[in-house]
Amino acid sequence: MTIRILSWNINSVRLRIDSLLKIIKNYQPNIVCLQETKCPNDKFPYESLAESGLKNIYSNGIKGYHGVCIATSLPVESFEQKNFCKKEDGRHISVKVNVENKLLTVHNFYVPAGGDEPDPIINEKFRHKLDFLDEATKWLNSIKDKNGLVALVGDLNIAPHENDVWSHKQLLKIVSHTPVEVERLNKFKASYGFIDSIRNFYPTNKKIYSWWSYRSKNWEESNRGRRLDHIWASPELNKLIESVSIERSIRGWERPSDHVPLIADFKL
Repeated sequence: MTIRILSWNINSVRLRIDSLLKIIKNYQPNIVCLQETKCPNDKFPYESLAESGLKNIYSNGIKGYHGVCIATSLPVESFEQKNFCKKEDGRHISVKVNVENKLLTVHNFYVPAGGDEPDPIINEKFRHKLDFLDEATKWLNSIKDKNGLVALVGDLNIAPHENDVWSHKQLLKIVSHTPVEVERLNKFKASYGFIDSIRNFYPTNKKIYSWWSYRSKNWEESNRGRRLDHIWASPELNKLIESVSIERSIRGWERPSDHVPLIADFKL
């Protein structure tokens, strides 16, 4: 059975519910992971999403900011939401699904953006970002199952490789591409031995992006993007990967998110 995971920073689930339903209809994912839903749980559009066939819906949301969700058509064995840095700010949720008697765990993360100044001493938001990654890394290490089928997806707000940004030289001191952030992200990835599923299929000499700023008048022409969104697979799950894609065209839809969906297919 092929399992399709779709991850998208939707930038308000209520504002873009019609786009989400269109994406689900077009791509037929088994599991949808959303970030930046900007919606408290009691206002979440559960019914609309359930009508798409993804009837098992888990939301960790707060009013106006952040928020993550996982919706799936697969049987769910358990779900969990984890808070980091003593903040209840809707940045993690995970599910364990049953796929023909195989258990697949999916973690959905929304890592703090980190503000504008890459200095943890003067910028509390940047300090929070680094602390969040440190704590999440330690937690993943503590629950690691070397033989488990585990995916970690989400808006991780870091573009790690020089070809994950439009200009490596110009962005080295810009939050999301600084060396200290890349180091933390690599430790986060290594905590579980995760493999970068996107770069499995897009060689590192190829520039790829998943985010384009709203500030650009013509995002497509200027193409000043960053790859802030990721799909990672544990070693055992990575053996089962069939394909991945970055759905760039969706950035051009009416009232788009500034991020585009990522898709990965696994043969379980």
